[in-house]
Amino acid sequence: MASVVEYKGLKAGYHCGYCDAEEGKASCGMWAHSMTVQDYQDLIDRGWRRSGKYVYKPVMNQTCCPQYTIRCRPLQFQPSKSHKKVLKKMLKFLAKGEISEGHCEDEPMEPTVEDAVAGDFALINKLDIQCDLKTLNDDLKESLESEEKKKGKSSKKEESNELIQSQEVEKKLGSGEPSHSVKVHAVPKPGEGADLSKPPCRKAKEIRKERKRLKLMQQNPDGELEGFQVQREPPSLFPAKAKSNQPKSLEDLIFESLPENTSHKLEVRVVRSSPPSSQFKATFQESYQVYKRYQMVIHKDPPDKPTVSQFTRFLCNSPLEAENPPSGPDCGYGSFHQQYWLDGKIVAVGVIDILPYCVSSVYLYYDPDYSFLSLGVYSALREIAFTRQLHEKTSQLSYYYMGFYIHSCPKMKYKGQYRPSDLLCPETYVWVPIEQCLPSLENSKYCRFNQDPEAVDEGRSKEPDRLQVLYKKAIMPYGVYKKQQKDPSEEATVLQYARLVGQTCSERMLLFRN
Repeated sequence: MASVVEYKGLKAGYHCGYCDAEEGKASCGMWAHSMTVQDYQDLIDRGWRRSGKYVYKPVMNQTCCPQYTIRCRPLQFQPSKSHKKVLKKMLKFLAKGEISEGHCEDEPMEPTVEDAVAGDFALINKLDIQCDLKTLNDDLKESLESEEKKKGKSSKKEESNELIQSQEVEKKLGSGEPSHSVKVHAVPKPGEGADLSKPPCRKAKEIRKERKRLKLMQQNPDGELEGFQVQREPPSLFPAKAKSNQPKSLEDLIFESLPENTSHKLEVRVVRSSPPSSQFKATFQESYQVYKRYQMVIHKDPPDKPTVSQFTRFLCNSPLEAENPPSGPDCGYGSFHQQYWLDGKIVAVGVIDILPYCVSSVYLYYDPDYSFLSLGVYSALREIAFTRQLHEKTSQLSYYYMGFYIHSCPKMKYKGQYRPSDLLCPETYVWVPIEQCLPSLENSKYCRFNQDPEAVDEGRSKEPDRLQVLYKKAIMPYGVYKKQQKDPSEEATVLQYARLVGQTCSERMLLFRN
């Protein structure tokens, strides 16, 4: 089925949850009635992002806090010292029930995603009501009826397959395979934790050790010691038998074998949220209760704010069509919840999209009683490991998208610590390593990262007349549609849409016009 979108245009001058400016935010948005995973992949590679079924793109040179799309490269990812602390803290808790005191330094404390989308949220709720669903449904029904008939025969078969597949996947993942989503945005309190923009402080003892190491290396010109000393972690991390020069991999650190009689059991399950699988429906109420507590305790929401319908619209509804091609991951593509089950109850949920080239993190919420486990960081690391696992079967799926990086907002800068990572150039839509972007961002909130002054947006809309329109129950190119139109303002809107989605998506997606 084709993607069907209803473009809503520019919304400027609304509240920003990052810097609290009353009228600082500016974005363009559209309502996605349905969307293929390939179209959404292409859109996020042009700076778009979804919240429920609303897909929006910040107007980067206008908005108060420019939001740069950030992706991590999991295949080259090496956990930092503070990441390892979080993983060890979890292993200690699972093995012996030990609770480490205090937070790891240079580690974000709490996710505060909702702050970020609060302004968008009021806007989305308003648009939800405005969407001309009835007319659209009638139009869609007729124009896509024949396609549905064809699909009808195979969908029953798919439904039973989906159940079996997701049960199999859960068996695999339930054994403790990787998962969840990064949304950990908080500012360390004064005197607690470090400034994330600066290198972490080091103890004098460490510095002395480092000097001694360098001295030994200089004394040993054949370099034998060099590879060993530089790459090795402190010996305490390694069991006696590990004589390898390689530092422990992320998987080694997550799935370190635990004793038989562990104090706690952690299991991560992947359940399809859209369309909802039977497991998703069976755990919906429990999952919602965790979300409600999270919003009330962490974000100080009044008890009547995190309603079931708000939760459903924001974190369960998705425009993405489920796809299960043979070459794709076992769980298929689309929208999922990754549930963290601790001793038989849900303690955290990562909301993710699995797309042709990436796992895209949408949101994370958790039971506030387990804040001491740094679940934001832990789940991000599980998510990176999960992406690596999916890559083994589906080789092009090799990136982890963490949403937006906002350099001007301290609580959003932690995303830059999952290295190597890239930021998307807001003018040419090429990926640039974050290290090359940071100096420019120190000087200016808005930056073009592409260093080539001649470079242009290669995917730009070159032939707007080929854009596909859904109008009065018929699908037609914009060139045909515009001949029937009298309203001069309409062309400007359609061209703005074409420019933002690019030529490829404009020819594949259907732009609903009423």
